[in-house]
Amino acid sequence: MSAFLEDVDRRVASTLTSQRRAWLTRPRTLLVGFLLLHLIFLLALLPTILIGGALGDLPLYRTWAEEGLTSQLWPGLDLAWVYPIGALAPITLAALGGPGLYLLFWFVMTTMLNAGAIAALTDFGRRTSGYAAAWWWMLLCFVLSPVALLRLEGITAPLVIIALVLLARQPVIAAALLTVATWIKVWPVAVLLSIVAVSRQRMLVIATAAVVSAGVVAGVWALGGLAYLTGFITMQSDRALQLEAPVSTPWVWLAALGSRGSYIYQNFAIATREVAGPGATAAASAMTPVMILAIGGVLALIVVAKRRRTDSAHLILLGALALSSALVVFNKVGSPQYMLWIAPIVAVGVASDWNRWRVPAYLMLVIGVLTTLIFPVFYLPLIDGDPAVLILLTARNALLIVMLGWSVLRLWMLARAGETEPALAASRVAPTAAR
Repeated sequence: MSAFLEDVDRRVASTLTSQRRAWLTRPRTLLVGFLLLHLIFLLALLPTILIGGALGDLPLYRTWAEEGLTSQLWPGLDLAWVYPIGALAPITLAALGGPGLYLLFWFVMTTMLNAGAIAALTDFGRRTSGYAAAWWWMLLCFVLSPVALLRLEGITAPLVIIALVLLARQPVIAAALLTVATWIKVWPVAVLLSIVAVSRQRMLVIATAAVVSAGVVAGVWALGGLAYLTGFITMQSDRALQLEAPVSTPWVWLAALGSRGSYIYQNFAIATREVAGPGATAAASAMTPVMILAIGGVLALIVVAKRRRTDSAHLILLGALALSSALVVFNKVGSPQYMLWIAPIVAVGVASDWNRWRVPAYLMLVIGVLTTLIFPVFYLPLIDGDPAVLILLTARNALLIVMLGWSVLRLWMLARAGETEPALAASRVAPTAAR
C-alpha cells in the first residue's frame, strides 16, 4: 500500500508540474506576465513622473539632452564624453517630450525594447523553448530594475538579445543592431568579437559593422565633432579603481579596516566613488593591459574550439559570455549596470538549451540579487565601510569570477576535445550565421 501511495504521489506531482509548465508556455500567460511586470515598474516610477522628476542616471542624461537642444553644446561633439557618441540618440530621444516627461519617455523606450526581446526569444509566442528564457529575462529585469530601467544598459541589453536571435536568419540586421549597440555602450563588441571568431559569415558581419560605423563617423564629422569621437576611450583609461569593481575589493577592505593610506572617496568630476591605497594606482594602470591579454586568451580558445568542429551556435554564445565576463572582471570601473553586459547572452543561451546554460542562469540571478542589495539598497553603508555590506560585495565579485571561470573552462574543454553534437533543433534559438 505504501508503495502504491508513493506511486500515486509521484504521478500527481508529475501531472501538476506538466500543467504548470503548460500554463507558463501559453502566449496569453506570457503577455499578462510582461504587462503586469511593466505595470509594477510604471507604478513605482509614477510618483516621480507626476512631478516631472527623474531617477538613477536619467537626471544626468536629461541635463545633457537639454544643454544640447537649447545651447547646442553636445557631449561627444563639442566636448569629450564618457560614452560613445551613439548614446546621444536614446538620451536625446527621451527629451523630445520635454524635461518633465523625460522619465516617462525613457520608460516607454525600455518597455518597447524589452517587448522586442521577449518576442525574439519566443518568436512571437511560437517557440516553446524560448518561454523559459523569456520568464528568466523578465525576472532578471525585475531583480536589476534600478539599472535596467534607469541606465543606458536598459537600451543596449534588449538590442543584443534581439540581434543574437536574428543572427542565423538575418546576419546583416543582427550585425547592424550589435554595431549600433556598441556605439551606445562599448560592451556589445564582446558579442561581435565572438561572432567574427566563429561565424562563416564573418566577412558579412565585418562589412556591415564597418558600413554602420562609417555612417556614424561621417555624421560626427559633418557635425564637427570628429576630435572627440574616441574621447570615451581616453576618459575611461584615465580613471582610478572604482568602488564596486572586482579588482578594487582588496582596497575596499583595507579602507574599511582603517589601513593607513587606504580610503574611499568621491570623484566629483564623473560622479562616482573610487578607492585609493598602497598599490591602487599601479593596479588601475595595469588593468587595461591585463584586460586586453585576457580577451586575447579567450579569443584564442574560441578559435581553437571552432577548429574542433564545435557546435557554432553554442560556441558563439559561450565565447560572448567569456568575453563579456572578462570585460567586467578585469575592469577597473565597476557599476551595477555591468551585470546587464552578461545577462542578455545568458538569456539567449537559456533559450537555446536550458541544460547547458542552467549554471550561468542560476549564477546570474544570484549575482543580480546581490548587485541590487549593494546598489541602491545598502550603498551608503558600503561607502562607510560596513563589513556586512562588504561581504555582499565580495560575494558578488567572487561569483563574477566564477562566471568567467565557468565559461573559460567550458571553452577549454571544447578546445581540447571538441563536441560532435548535432546542430540545434529548429525549434531552438540558433544565434549563429555559420551556415
